[in-house]
Amino acid sequence: MNKQNKQWIMPLYKTSVLVLVFSLTVGGCALSQPVSDSVVTAQPYVGLQERQNRNEIKELTGIDPVRTEWCAAFVNAVLELDNIPNNNTHKYPLLARSFLEWGESVEPGDIQRGDVVVFPRGNSSWQGHVGFYVDSQFDPATGEEWWVILGGNQTNSVRYDLYKPSRALDVRRWINTAEGQQNEEMVKE
Repeated sequence: MNKQNKQWIMPLYKTSVLVLVFSLTVGGCALSQPVSDSVVTAQPYVGLQERQNRNEIKELTGIDPVRTEWCAAFVNAVLELDNIPNNNTHKYPLLARSFLEWGESVEPGDIQRGDVVVFPRGNSSWQGHVGFYVDSQFDPATGEEWWVILGGNQTNSVRYDLYKPSRALDVRRWINTAEGQQNEEMVKE
């Protein structure tokens, strides 16, 4: 999909994020517990670029984004901000594919906003990319489905990008078993 064809997605995600933030802060949602939405948590970082905003990304993730692939570090940092157990205890916490052992696997048809999605990258079996699922969009010209993924190190910045669902290695979700109780089996070392 070329850049010109992607233009149909840009206004859609910006509007949906603004509406969600507005409704959570102003709409008076009747929720008994705070909602943890990693997409909303990640939103203020959209536009940070690894060279121009090197210090900000380094402060958030704890790694130098110019020297280290940082998509997994970004996901870990956002999960930590949301008080969701992240993957930093994994043997290889900076590998995107380490998230294949985090949380529970979710069928692609059951994907929800904020789920962690792992994709292949490169030619090696250890390489990958990880980000947060935002929404599904359909190309009006072809009807083809695309997932909107918010992540770090997407074209060297924090941004929204489109991915084909068929390319996903897995969709993962943290499921809290009980308030205040961490499900230790879901974070494998």
